[in-house]
This record gives sequence, structure tokens and C-alpha cells, in this order.
Amino acid sequence: MAASVNGRSVAGSENGEEPNPSIVRQNPDNCFRILLATDNHIGYAEKDPVRGQDAINTFREILEIARDAEVDFILLAGDLFHENRPSRTCMHQTIALLREYTLGDKAVPFELLSDPMDGSAPGFSFPAVNYEDPNLNIAIPVFSIHGNHDDPQGTGPEGALCALDVLSVSGVLNYFGKVDLEADEAAPDDGADKGIRIKPVLLRKGSSHLAMYGVGNVKDARMHYELRSNRVKMYMPEGGDVPEEDWFNILLIHQNRVKHGPQQSVPEGMFDDSIRLVVWGHEHDCRITPEKVEGKDYWISQPGSSVATSLAPGEAIPKHVGILSIQGSQFQIAEIPLKTVRPFEMDEVILSYAAEQGALSLDDKDSITHYLRTQVNGLIDKAKASWKERNLGSREKMMLPLIRLKVETSDAKEMTNPVRFGQDYVDKVANPRDILQYYRKKRVAERKAKNLPDQPDDDDDDWEGEDPAAMTANDKLSKLRMANLVKQYLQAQSLEVLVENGLEDAVMRFVEKDDKDAIKDFVADTLKAVGRDMRSKEMDEDEVEEAMTRAKEHAASQYAETRPAPKEKEKKGKSRRKDSDVDSMLAEEDNMMDLDSDASFPTKKVPVRKGAKVPTATAKGKGRKPLFDDASDEDEEESDEEEEEEEEGVIPAKKGRGTASASASSRKAPAKAPARKAPVKAPAKRGATSTTAKGGRGLAQPQLSFSKGGVGRVSKPIELSDDDD
Repeated sequence: MAASVNGRSVAGSENGEEPNPSIVRQNPDNCFRILLATDNHIGYAEKDPVRGQDAINTFREILEIARDAEVDFILLAGDLFHENRPSRTCMHQTIALLREYTLGDKAVPFELLSDPMDGSAPGFSFPAVNYEDPNLNIAIPVFSIHGNHDDPQGTGPEGALCALDVLSVSGVLNYFGKVDLEADEAAPDDGADKGIRIKPVLLRKGSSHLAMYGVGNVKDARMHYELRSNRVKMYMPEGGDVPEEDWFNILLIHQNRVKHGPQQSVPEGMFDDSIRLVVWGHEHDCRITPEKVEGKDYWISQPGSSVATSLAPGEAIPKHVGILSIQGSQFQIAEIPLKTVRPFEMDEVILSYAAEQGALSLDDKDSITHYLRTQVNGLIDKAKASWKERNLGSREKMMLPLIRLKVETSDAKEMTNPVRFGQDYVDKVANPRDILQYYRKKRVAERKAKNLPDQPDDDDDDWEGEDPAAMTANDKLSKLRMANLVKQYLQAQSLEVLVENGLEDAVMRFVEKDDKDAIKDFVADTLKAVGRDMRSKEMDEDEVEEAMTRAKEHAASQYAETRPAPKEKEKKGKSRRKDSDVDSMLAEEDNMMDLDSDASFPTKKVPVRKGAKVPTATAKGKGRKPLFDDASDEDEEESDEEEEEEEEGVIPAKKGRGTASASASSRKAPAKAPARKAPVKAPAKRGATSTTAKGGRGLAQPQLSFSKGGVGRVSKPIELSDDDD
């Protein structure tokens, strides 16, 4: 059976059940209006004289759309910034835009039912939700999780921090979904409050109730370990006058959706049916129209990026943002095309086929060059036509387009230089140096052993099925991954003291996260640990080398406890994508992650305060009692189950403090702030407090579930094993 979502025909589930229809009659007093966007990548190529302002200009357009459409709030699903440490110019522009478009006297038409202090900066009295601060006048709140580009880093007294923390304490953005797994090392090893704890932001507008769950980006291998170890728990609202089935649960996630390996993605079907909508970040191709998950009752919307960060097929899809309307249990998404996105056209030609058609001669370089120029000019004309269609009546000058032409050159004798080819298009396209991308069909050849012990082997998999001899320098750099180079080089060395995995991780933090002290700190910590281990033993000079080897093995085992080791990828029989972009996906969906067991993740229920009708202009304040009372999670693990995990190759991460607080009852609510003269929003009443949790076995793969349970009852988490019940 089919239903209409945003004016499009969407197939129903296999059992014939009709999915949630679009909203037929919207009641403004009961309908949430939310602007959805993700992967803005502010700061991408900011030093490029042509493309440097693309990301910030489109972000300005998104804020203008939110203001003109009078949405209730903006919801971002990660990667607001392209760099982990944005430049001062980038931060200045972002904060200025958020102040310009989100601050004002407009009343916030919904109320917060959860604790406004949950997630606030420790040691300070202002709330984590900016419009609840009496010192700020917020017109359009902005809620965001972090992505893999702007994730928290550092081990200072405040814990891991990211650029969103700076925006949060500045009062221009509400940062939620933070997962600090690195802080778990100091926690007691009792199994309680470990792993990922997800608390919702609870909102109410009239008779509609919204629970927003956010999960910021977690490294794929670590997320896989948390899922296998049954350490992901989601809190549920409970109490007050809102029945459980009246909550509209929406989940924001920023992970790989397309499978790259056994531990490199999150399956679409892993969420419980209590979730109504999943907003998926990280993938750059725009699939914002809600897609029904087979065998499930929820939908997935993938807004995609707002700026092209690579010349990949997924980036060439027209980019949109959406206005999500939620009323009761119904929802719909209105797609809005972005007009400030730089035009991008790409195509692919096979020279041998063109030669068969008589368009060129494979032996004549000039003939091939002339044919390629004809193809590129055609793409430029196509980009101009698309721009005019998207900007009807606009007097703005068209931006230089992005053009990419992939050329299969297997049978060609000689090819023109791509950089020299692009010099004729300096004032016609935005990327003249990499218009052409040459590749050849992969030829299976017998690999010869190399006798270069100090250099890494050149793995053919790094070129993703293409011939490196036929690729330009820019194409090779785009295919190579720094992590692979570092890993291969360290494997070719003979390190006597430093741990290879630890050094690899330190180098990657230095390269990707701009952590200048990462390598120095790792070397210092390793030398200190090895030296302490050797000084504790008496030995002769002949035994020093053997003692160093043992000390290194001990250090390696300690490091492995805090870094779960991913499984090796199989190189045979695996289809590989031929594009350089990891974030943008347009390939077919692979099968879901192959896990060894069945389990359902336990959930906790959290109380909601009773009553409190929504006034026309609600007052801001922060004198609220905490919403969440924590119940102890007795995650008991049997010794035989631990042995099974060790046999399966799962290395448990070092445990520590989870995101849930140890005792919410010991936490005092701040004093109520005095009323303001400016337009304010009235606080709501408080309700009951209780927490429940229940776990159980689910489907053929782990799920983030919202299981029901009795008041005050806490169940034992289900351990994953190879046995199917």
C-alpha cells in the first residue's frame, strides 16, 4: 500500500500496513516546524580564492530560509565545521551569522520538559538550552550534534571539547548528543553507567510532544564494540500526563550508512520501532525524502551536505534542506532547494567506445584532446542551464561551476596533461586543475615480492581498482588515505619501544585533528611506562633487550584494552567504490553489518513533569528540578561470556564514566532567575520522578530499543553470544 509523504508516492511495508501519512490539516498551535540540515562544512577550502566562501554563503541562506519560514527551531545533524579546530575567521563568521538570524524578540512557541541544566558547562549556573537563559533573547533556537569533522578532542580539566562547545557557552547554539568515551578510564570497573547513554531533549507544543535523541559521531570500530557489548542505552520519558505512545521520537545520528567493512557502518534496521524518524548525517548525497526501512515502522531522512567537498557523484545531486512538520504522530518534510550552491556537473567517457563511434582516434593525442574539450564545454553549458532553471528571475551572476570528467584511457597511446588542459578553463570553471580524472581498467597481474624493509608495500587496494600508472598526481593524492600510509610504514619498521598502534593513533590525531602535542605526549607516556617497568626489575646487561621486548608487549596489551582492534578487511570478492570521497555515497546499499549474535539494548525511562499548558509567549528561566533520576544498571558479566568474546576477537575497551550521572538526586536545581522586562517565556511545572529499564533479546541483530518495564525495576543487560535462542 502506498502513502503520500511530501507529495511523493512512498511504498508501504510488506505486511500491508500503511505508514504515517502526511499532515492533512495543520494546526499551528500544535505543529512543530523544524528546519533540517546537516554537513554544512563551514571552513571548507576557505583559502581558495574562488570557492573559499561557498560553505558560509550557503549557511547564511539556510538561516535566511529558517527566518523567512518562521520555523520553531533549526536541527543540524553534525559536521557544522569542516575542521576540528576552525580558524578565527571561520568562528567569527559563524557566530556573527547565528547572532544575526537566531537572536530576537520573537517568542519561542514551545516549552522544554527536560532539565535545562542537563549538558551544561560544569561549574557554571547558565543552562545548556540557550532560550531558557534569562540573559539571552533567542528567537530561533539551533540544536546540533557533532560529526566526525568537529568531534570533541583533548583531555583537559573540562574533558574533551569541540567547536560546538564554544558556540554552546557563547549562547548561540544548543549542543546535545555528546558522547565522551575517553573519560571512562577513571571510572570503577563495576559495569554500571558504562558506554553510550542517550538522554532525549523533551519538547512540547500544544498537544504534540517531541523527544529528540542525539548521538554524535563515534569511531566506527568503537561503535561496533559498544553495540556488541550491549553498552548502548536510551532513556525514555515517563511520568507526568503524557502517555508513552504520544511521544514522537526522532533520532539524529552521524555515522556511515553505506557499509565499508564488517565494522564500518551502522545498519539501518538496528533501531526500535518506537523511533518514528531517523535524521542521518555524514552521507553527502541528498536523500531528504523520507524512506521507509524494510520491516520497520520508522523512516530515514538524509538531508545530505550543503556544500560539495569532493568531486564525487553524490555531490552532484541537487542539494536541499527540509522543513519538518510534526503534529501528534504524523509528520511530513517539505524540500527546499538551495540556490547558493555552486553548480556541479560530472560525466564519464570511455575513449575506446568513442573511437568505435568515429569521434576520435586513439593514436592521435590532438584528436583525443579536442574530443575531451567538446565534452567539457557541454558540461559547462549544462551547468549554466541548471543554474538558470534554479534561479529564475534572479539578477545575480552565476558562480563558476565545478566540472569533473572521468576518462577511461586503457587503449589510448598518449594523453594530454590534465593541468595543462585545465589552463584554458581558468575563468570558466572553479576547479581548472582537476577537471579530468584518468583511469584504466584494472589488469590482474602477479605481484612480485619487494625487498625494501624500510618502505611500505604499495597495496593495490589503495587505488580502488584503478591503475596508479595511469593516474595523475592529484588523483593519487585523493585516493591515498593517510591512515593507510602510516599503518603500512609502521608495519615495515622494527620498533623496539614504541607501540605501533599507539603511534599510528598519535600520528593520525596530529594530522587530522591538528593536535600538535599528540606524538610528543605518546612518546613521553610510553617511555615513562617502559622505564618504570624495567626499573622495577633487576637484570644484567644481557637481559636488557629481552626486558624491553616484554615491557613493550605489556604496553601494547594495555593500549589494546582502551582501543578495540577492528577486524581485517577481506580483499577478495569485495566490490570497491571508484570514488575518492568517503562521506558522499551514491552506491547501492550493501548487506547489513554481520554480527555474531542477537540482542536488544536495555533502555531507561525518565520522568516528565506534569501539567503546564503552553502560553502564547513562554517565559525564560532556569530554576528547574532535574528530569532524570538515574537507576543503577547492573551490567553483570559472566566469566564464560567474557571468554566467548575473547574467542571472537572482541577486545573490551577500558571502562569508565558514562554520560548518565551517578546520582541525580544529589544535584540541586539552581535558584529561579528574576523575571525580565523583555518578552519572556513562562516556566512549566514539574512532575513525578522514576526510572525503569528493561532488556531482552530482539531480532537477528542488535537494536537500540525502547522496551517497557515496571517502575523501579532494572534488568540485567543481555550479553551477545553465538547462540541463537
